[in-house]
Order: sequence, then structure tokens, then C-alpha cells
Amino acid sequence: MRVKAAILQGKELIRIEDVAPPPLKSGEVRIQIGAALTCGTDLKVFKRGYHAKMIVPPAVFGHELAGVISELGDGGSELGWKTGDRVVPANSAPCGNCFYCKAGQENICDDLQFLNGAYAESIVVPARLVQKNLLRLKPETALADAALTEPLACVVQGVDDTKLRAGQQVLVIGAGPIGLMFTALARHLGCDVTMAGRHAVRLEAARRMGANQAIDIGDGWNLPAKIRAATKAHFDVVIEAVGRPETWEASVRLVRKGGTVNFFGGCPAGTTVTLDTSFIHYSDLTLLASFHHTPRAIRRALEFIEAGVIRGDDFVDGECPLTKLPELFKSMAAGNRAIKTLIHVHE
Repeated sequence: MRVKAAILQGKELIRIEDVAPPPLKSGEVRIQIGAALTCGTDLKVFKRGYHAKMIVPPAVFGHELAGVISELGDGGSELGWKTGDRVVPANSAPCGNCFYCKAGQENICDDLQFLNGAYAESIVVPARLVQKNLLRLKPETALADAALTEPLACVVQGVDDTKLRAGQQVLVIGAGPIGLMFTALARHLGCDVTMAGRHAVRLEAARRMGANQAIDIGDGWNLPAKIRAATKAHFDVVIEAVGRPETWEASVRLVRKGGTVNFFGGCPAGTTVTLDTSFIHYSDLTLLASFHHTPRAIRRALEFIEAGVIRGDDFVDGECPLTKLPELFKSMAAGNRAIKTLIHVHE
């Protein structure tokens, strides 16, 4: 029996193919995918044609998913799994043995094992990932909600790194899915949140998720002046969720003295920023950058989802059959403003 899968062939080239499901190795499980979601990282990979750490074409594509276990490899039942279990896998698992894992920094493990293949009818989850980052869902948890676990875990990591706490004035720059998740979690923690981004639909979504103010930054030029003109807030924390050098530089100018900036958005490879060292020093700023997630963050993310803090309905604003995925990614590359699209992999 063959299954349909989206194969990334190279730069801006996806083909839908019928592929033979690989046999299971010891400790692996096969998941029948019930929900797959588009992601900004997948769009970057599509535009570049590869990701040095995550995926080398030709390869099955996508990494945000949830589904049902349909088959167990040897030893799977000994770990407590059975066919029919509703589950969500993370998109990676740390080794547990390197310097960084032993230091509690599994997000920068020297040997992260990545998982791709969400845009397909089924996926094989490697044994390490089954052991470390495969989570069972509550019966009432919708698969489309659970598929948000991986990106939300990255945000949970960023929230923890930044040490957000109730009462802080937080500025989130960037109204994409990550910026909106930061908004929702910061509000849940009791922060006052200002969102700065583009596109009316996304700014309205930020308001629904609790942003006290949503500022349309337009073309993004002269960002500090635009934000200061729109609000009198003194920001304790600035979250950069865009990933552009000019936005990194603006973030430092928008935080109060003694405040914290999280450069969460990853800039294109080879880019640099210019920061005023005297300003940073005498303003006593804390600058940090969060990357990826840990097993703890994965579990906390699912807890937030199953508590209703983060809901698929707030993020999924489009649907698409797997057979139309190549056209969808072309439209995303051309500026499609959807927040996230649910891919129906069995249509």
C-alpha cells in the first residue's frame, strides 16, 4: 500500500507523490496524520530549497502535525503505546548525552534528531523521538489544536528565557503566528501587551488574544518613531518576532533602561546588526536570543493547549487539500496573509 506525500525537491519545488511507507525499526511508531499545519519555517525552507539541519531534498516535507498511532515497531508497546493512541510528536529530540543536554540546554543539543514529513498521509517517528518527545493527547483535544504544540513550545522556551512575569509592559514586534502566540501567553501571565505588526486581520487577531494595543507599522521604516508616537508605554520587555536586522536594531531602542530584549526571530544567514555599545552598557540592558525548544517546553506547550489558553481556531484561518500544497506554498511565497493553513492530508 502506498501513501500520498509532499516531497520537497529543491528551491520552490514540491511534488505530490505516491510513496511506499518504510518498514518500522525497533522502537519506532507509525502515525496516521490527522492534522498538519503550515509554518513560517517551512516557507523559508521552500524558498531556499533546503535547511542544513532539518531537511535535505528530496525529502518529505512539513513538521507540525498530530494524529493516531497506526502501527508499532518492536518494543513500542513496552513504552506504553498502543495502536489507536492519539498523539502529537515534536519535530526533534535531543541526544541526552552531550555537554548541552547535561547542562539542561537540550534546545541546542549537539545532535538534535529532526523529524519532517507532516504533509503526508502517515509518518514514521524515530525511536529516540518516541522515547523523549511523543505525547499522548486527552480524548477531547482536537488534533488541529494539538498540531500547534511544536511552534508553541518554541514560544514557551522564549517566555521562560525572558522570565516574563505579571505586570510587565511587553512589546511584541511581528504579528505572525509566533508573535500572536507570545501575545496570548504574555497576557495569560498577566502582562500588558502591545503588538506592533502589519495587516489588519493579524492585528485584529492580536486584539482577540489580549493585546492592549495593536499598532500598524506599515512598511516598517523608522519603527521606533512610529511606536513611540502610538504609545506612551515604557517597555520592560521587547520580543522581536520578525527576523530582520533592522528590527533587531529597533528593538534595542524601544526597551526601557534595565529592560530585556529577546531577539527571537532568526535573521537570514550572513546578516549582521549594528548596536550602540555605550547605549546598551549605560542602559543596563539584557539582550538574549531564544532558539527551538526542550522536552520540558514541549510538555508545557501541550498543557497550555489542553487548558484552552491557545486554540487552533485563533490561528488556523485556511484549509487546503494535500494535492494543492504546491500551489499553496507558491501563494505563501507571493505574500499570502493566512496565519496558518490546515492541510487535509487524506483528500
